[in-house]
Amino acid sequence: MINSSRVRVGRNLAGYPLGPGLSKAQRLEIMNKIRNACATFEGDLKGQFYPLEGMDPAFQRKLIESHWLYRDGDKFHEASRLNDDWPSGRGIFMNETRTFLVWVNETDHFRLISM
Repeated sequence: MINSSRVRVGRNLAGYPLGPGLSKAQRLEIMNKIRNACATFEGDLKGQFYPLEGMDPAFQRKLIESHWLYRDGDKFHEASRLNDDWPSGRGIFMNETRTFLVWVNETDHFRLISM
């Protein structure tokens, strides 16, 4: 029996380089664009955006342990410069029931996750 499933789709915005080529300013621009778009969600998609920079460490740890949030420390991300300026310009949007997530600037500019 299947108790749950997860669908993830990664996307990148036109006009920006892929993750390893982004500047800190570009990461912040992307994060703000995605945050603003998520702020328009209504109904069952309505939720809140949480930037990683300044996030309460206990809250961040809880999200990581729940498999809702990505983390730094991957040696391949480090080698390819995906972790540059960590955690600046990165964040997560979650709807109120935590069945819809948007990861910002992990590997792709944003990743939509529906559970």
